This record gives sequence, structure tokens and C-alpha cells, in this order.
Amino acid sequence: MTVIQKFWGGASQLISGSIYETRQRSLRIAAVFAVASALFLGTAVAPAAEHLVWFGTYTGEGTKSDGIYVSRFNDETGELSEAKLAGKATTPSFIALHPTLPVLYAAAEFVGKIEAFAIDESTGILAPKNRQQVWACQLSVDPAGKVLLAAGGGVTCLGIAEDGSLKPAVKGSPGGALEHPKGGNRQKSMPHSIYPAAAGKFAIACDLNFNTVFVHALDTEKATLGLHGSTVLKAGAGPRHFAMHPNGKFGYSVNQKDSTVTGFSFDAQAGALTEIQTISTLPEDFKDRSKSATAEIAIHPSGKFAYASNRGHDSIAMYQLDEATGKLAFLGAEPIRGREPRNFAIAPGGKFLLAAGQYSAGVAVFAIDQATGKLRYTDRTVAVPSPTCIRFRPAR
Repeated sequence: MTVIQKFWGGASQLISGSIYETRQRSLRIAAVFAVASALFLGTAVAPAAEHLVWFGTYTGEGTKSDGIYVSRFNDETGELSEAKLAGKATTPSFIALHPTLPVLYAAAEFVGKIEAFAIDESTGILAPKNRQQVWACQLSVDPAGKVLLAAGGGVTCLGIAEDGSLKPAVKGSPGGALEHPKGGNRQKSMPHSIYPAAAGKFAIACDLNFNTVFVHALDTEKATLGLHGSTVLKAGAGPRHFAMHPNGKFGYSVNQKDSTVTGFSFDAQAGALTEIQTISTLPEDFKDRSKSATAEIAIHPSGKFAYASNRGHDSIAMYQLDEATGKLAFLGAEPIRGREPRNFAIAPGGKFLLAAGQYSAGVAVFAIDQATGKLRYTDRTVAVPSPTCIRFRPAR
């Protein structure tokens, strides 16, 4: 008798004996049929806790990197597999994922192009799809997957085709490398990041040199941007990256030059930011702030905690977040057990945080205390050459 026949035989016996007598018997029948169906289809379901995770890197002399790397991460145990080369690329320092399609986008920071890659969903290996000539150091995709936003020298909006490939920027439109207005600032505009907001109605951009957070009107159908408003931060802040709270009512810029985080309330209808707080990313006993600069910021999926990375101090700042007011309370700064945390990411389940040590060539795994938000090093660091960006996608 085959394995399949045994399963169906077991199902027949269950059916013949009053299958609705108890809830337990019904569940047993469902289990038998589920396993039998899987055997017939020859399919296996990946563990729900397992995710693919990619690492953008700097390539070139002294880095030992050949492009984008991939690992598997178990969100129950915190296990991170050995990193393997997913696809060759030149300085893919920042990466972004399409929200629904198996497509990854990479900014080749020093060569002025953005590349789209098709993802093998079982292995994470990447195959080139197409590229567009755009200077960029940071990327994001709108929630509907219609446009890719890029920052670097200017802010750019690229349409995304149905297969996930990139369309060229609309010529002569604000979508093509829009520069921020100079005002009284003689420095050159340096947008370091741009993100969709209000379900793709607006885009928020941090201009490090102009010390300003800009709000752009975003048209995802036409793939265009238009300047909508701006908020100037205190002198010397230098906004670098931005994160929205899950409730959409608050946003936070991490400020590179003075190692602070600025919190804002956000009016999604009007597209307006109002500053509510600025708080340090460093402990009080760290006196020489000139030796540290921030890089990344993220909000925990629960909305209760926030995190920001310190390069130089080489730590992740931890905050408790008041969901009623949007204000942050500093909890401390956890060392990353490496050097230069240019980027970090919270795993999809919210139980772990991965921190990239660019100069120490490793990615460290931290457990997140679900009650306090504090980080605990798990004694796991995986070698990745010159890691600069971390992005997760559930395994298929």
C-alpha cells in the first residue's frame, strides 16, 4: 500500500465513524486531507517563521564584496544563515523590494544607475531585469508598487511596469531629478532619502545639506513629484532618513550632523508636518559628539518603540514611544558588537533586529524585548562584506 493510500484509508475510517461528534475528530480529518493534498500536489510549505533577507554592500578595493548577498532568517529562533552572493552588482549600497512582486531594486551609488532584479523566491538569487540611469543613494517603493522613489543629488520618481521593471523618468517633468529650492542656503541640495506617505499621496524627503524635511505631492499614475511644503530643522541637525509611525499620524527624522531624532505630527490630508520634539541618540556620558553620526531610523511594528543607529558610537539608540503624543523617551544605546552601523532592519515578526556593521563586515542579531523595547545581543553575527543595507521578504 502506498503512502497516499494509507492517508486516504485513514480519512475513510474517520469519515465512516460519526465525523461530527467532536471538534477534535473534525480537526483530525482536516489534518489528514491537508497532508494528503500536499502529497498529491508534491508541494511543501516553507516554515512561516522563515524569511529571506538581502544585504546591499559597497564593492570595490578592500571590501571583498561582489554585490548583493542573501541569507535566511528564522523569526522564531533568531538563526541567520551564512550569507551567499545573490547577484553581482557594482556598489549596490541601498536596496528596496517591490511590495507584491518578486523584484528587488538596487542603487548603484557611485555609477549613477538603479537596477531591477527578478527574485528566485525559493533561493533569493537575483537575475537582472533592467536599469535606468539615475544617481541615487536611497530608494523606496510606494505601497501599491506603482513607482520607485530615489534620492541622491535630487529626488526622482520612476514608474514601475506590471512586471516590476523600471520605466524611465518622465522627461521635462518634476519626476526627473527634482532639486530642492535653495532659499538662503548656499550649499548644494543633498536629499539623502525619500519615502511615500499617506498611502502614496505624498512623499517625504530629507535634505541633509538644506537642513529641511520636504513634503512632495506624489502622483503614482503619472510618476511625478511636485513640491508641496517644507519644515526647517534647528541649525546643524542634518536630516538623513525618515520613518513613519504605523498609525500614519507621526513621523521621525534621524539627524546625521547633531545625532538627534526629530519627531513630527503629520496631517495626512493636508500633507503637513509639525515638529513636536527633538531628542538625542547618544547617552549623556558620551561627550565628544563630533565623533559620531547617525544613519538609520525605524519604528517597531507595534508602534511602541523606535530605534536609530549611531556611527562612531557604534550603537543602536532605543526609545519608548508614546502612541498618544508621538513623543520618544530614551532607553539607552546598545552596542552593535561591530563598527559603523550604516543600516539596520527589524525582522517582520518584530522579535529581532539585524544591524549591519559596514567596517566590521558583519550583521549582528539582536532580540527585542516585547515589553520594554530593549535590545539583547544573541551572540550571533554573520559575515557579510561591507554591509550597508538590510531588507526582508517572507520566503515563498
